[in-house]
Formats: sequence, structure tokens, C-alpha cells
Amino acid sequence: MKKSGTGRKVRTVVAHIVLILLSFLCLFFFFILIINSTRSHAQLQKGFSFIPGGHFIDNLKNVANDGTFPMFRGILNSLIISTSSAILCTYFSSLTAYGLYAYNFKLRKAAFTFIMAILVMPTQVTAMGFLRLITKLGLYDTWVPLILPSIASPAVFYFMYSYLQSSLPISLVEAARIDGSNEFKTFNKIVIPIMKPAIAVQAIFTFVGSWNNYFVPALIIQTKKKMTVPILIATLRGADYMNFDMGKIYMMIMVAIVPIIMVYLLLSKYIIAGVTLGGVKE
Repeated sequence: MKKSGTGRKVRTVVAHIVLILLSFLCLFFFFILIINSTRSHAQLQKGFSFIPGGHFIDNLKNVANDGTFPMFRGILNSLIISTSSAILCTYFSSLTAYGLYAYNFKLRKAAFTFIMAILVMPTQVTAMGFLRLITKLGLYDTWVPLILPSIASPAVFYFMYSYLQSSLPISLVEAARIDGSNEFKTFNKIVIPIMKPAIAVQAIFTFVGSWNNYFVPALIIQTKKKMTVPILIATLRGADYMNFDMGKIYMMIMVAIVPIIMVYLLLSKYIIAGVTLGGVKE
């Protein structure tokens, strides 16, 4: 008994040490970012320091007052695009998953296979055809091609479909139909509350993916006032060497990750609530 208790304590200590190391590795880079955003370009050229500098406000003002670099406009653009993409993606992917899960029709397996086949197709393969299509439609240099395609997301659909299989009994849907509820009312009033944890997880992933997306916006957006944060950061990095300011870049990156952290903090409670959420049991 003593050996068993000792072994358990050792495993607990080792587990805590590993978790502390992993937490340190994850947070260390954020620490570096925060420290570097408080230092000037000259201080950054001297090397890394654990001591914060006194140029936080100066770096923030340099970015905000740069007429060639609309920082706050870029953050607003990214917020609008990422939020719209997350809402459309999670809702319509959930609706598609519910349709394939709750209805038994002839082409059900074929539709599921087709969606899964699209999942393995990389974005870069279809980029040129997509660019030609939106140009012919007159949507070049607009936000529509960055938001509307998020409706069709095979990866989010598969996640929602798997979640429905484990959390939504068909008897619950059938009971709602017997009570006279139409399909959209059943989905909006019964299914979505059960899927809140899955929707919250995918909303975070979709928001972050859209926020960090550089490839597609770089192909489509040309007007500076419509540019997103990743494109603006890239323009900072590619600035003239004589006017290059590393402190400004670190400050922009730090400001850019704040909305992502806020979204996670707002939606994390739904992920935790997923332990207690669910439908009736068979």
C-alpha cells in the first residue's frame, strides 16, 4: 500500500512538472512579444532583455498615427470579416450536419462522401479559378469572397456531424415533430442549444483561422482601407529598411492577438458547459 501511494505521488509530481514546462513554453513567446512591444527599435537591435522598456506608448502612437498604415481600420476590417465568417460557418455547417443526421434519404451517403472529398482539397489548388470567378462576378477587392465561402466548411460540418451522433438522440427530434414543431424551429430551439459547446469550439477555430488568413485576402484585397491585419503586418515587415521599426511591428502583432484572446475568453464558458449539456438519454 505504501509503495502504491508513493508511486502515485511520484506520478502526480511528474505530471505537474510536465504541465508547468508546457505552460512555460506556451506563455514564454507571449512574454517575449509583450516585452518587445515596450522597447524601441534601437533597444531591440541590441538583443533580447527580460526587462521591459519604456516605449510602449510611443510604439502604440507610432502605429496609430502612421498615415500609411491604418491599424485600427485593419483591426475593424478583420473583426467584421472574422465574426461574419464564424457566424455563417458554424450556423450553416450545423444545419447541414443536422440535415444529414436527422433525415434518411437516398443520396445521404453520396452527399456525405462528396463533402468529405472536398475536405482533402487544398485552397491553393482552386485559388486561380476562384480568383477568376470573383473577378467575373465583380467581387474583386471586396469582402464578399472572404465571408460568403465560409458557409461551406467540410471540416466544421464533420465536427458538427460527429457531435450530433454522440449528443442528439433522434427520439428528441421525433418528439418535437409529433408536437407540431417545424424543422427550422426544431433546429433553432432544440438542436442549437444542445450543440452550443461544439458551436463555441468551432467558432473559436473559424474566427482565428479567418483572422490569421493571409493567402486569400492577399489575392483579393488591393485597397488599403479594406486590408486585414495579416496583410498590414506584412506591409510593415516589407517596409523600407531605413524606415523599418521593429518596435512598431511587435506592437501591431500584440494588438492583433487581443481580439483572439477576448473571443476565447467569451466562448470558453460554453466549452466547459459542454460537460453538463446534452439531450435526453435513450
